Amino acid sequence: MIFDFVLGPFLEFEFMRRALAGCLALALGATPIGLFLLLRRMSLMGDAMSHAVLPGAALGYLAFGLSLGAMTVGGIIAGIAVAIASGWVARSSVLKEDASLATFYLMSLAAGVLIVSLRGRNLDLLHVLFGSVLALDGGSLLLIAAISTVTLFALALLYRPLVLECFDPVFLRGVSRCSPIAHYGFLILVVLNLVSGFHALGTLMAVGIMILPAAAARLWAATLPTMLVLAVCIALLSGVLGLLASFHADVPAGPAIILVAGLLHVASLVLAPGGLIGPRLVRRPHLES
Repeated sequence: MIFDFVLGPFLEFEFMRRALAGCLALALGATPIGLFLLLRRMSLMGDAMSHAVLPGAALGYLAFGLSLGAMTVGGIIAGIAVAIASGWVARSSVLKEDASLATFYLMSLAAGVLIVSLRGRNLDLLHVLFGSVLALDGGSLLLIAAISTVTLFALALLYRPLVLECFDPVFLRGVSRCSPIAHYGFLILVVLNLVSGFHALGTLMAVGIMILPAAAARLWAATLPTMLVLAVCIALLSGVLGLLASFHADVPAGPAIILVAGLLHVASLVLAPGGLIGPRLVRRPHLES
């Protein structure tokens, strides 16, 4: 009974196996980026950037239809353009970076929805906003896997400067020339992984698989390597449980995956050592004289 409930859908249906492979690739690539966003206190920037890729993807859709390459290239160009523009505005005006990002992402979201609506149907708009993880084809899987692979290699190369920039960016700028490389390289990785998540979960849900597992892992672990491993495991568990909920309850897969990740985060918020009541459940030894 349990075997049929848990493993049956993945063994019987190819589209479930493709969706599971996509969730695994996103967990390995996007979730570690989300953890660094969280540690850098840039979680809301991830949400803003997820909307920033929409106009470029929508223009690719308008010109070439549901073309994987066109929407990917358009999303990457739009995301990088918004990141550069918001940084330039923050450095050249009285607006802070969060305010400039908010203005750009609101305009991007409105422009993207308008562009898709000019040519498409409501179904196409839902595909762009909420993704279609159950409809991933070979090309989409290869793209997501390639971006995850690039992300893992880049994180391995930039790990030390990224860690330093999370906790003491001033010190990093003073002792190393890698600070600009780490900063802008990280922004590029954010955009790439948001585009990767866009194809599976849509622009409204892509940032969820980055931030929610990372936030849950932060409540359980105290060291960065442990957080990274735990965040990936939580993201993968969210993908499996969300896909099973989608299959058995006949609900949209993308929102189900993000909702499961949210529920795991709420459970962690309550029970984890860094949560609300978790510290009270753990008995600590009294100081002895």
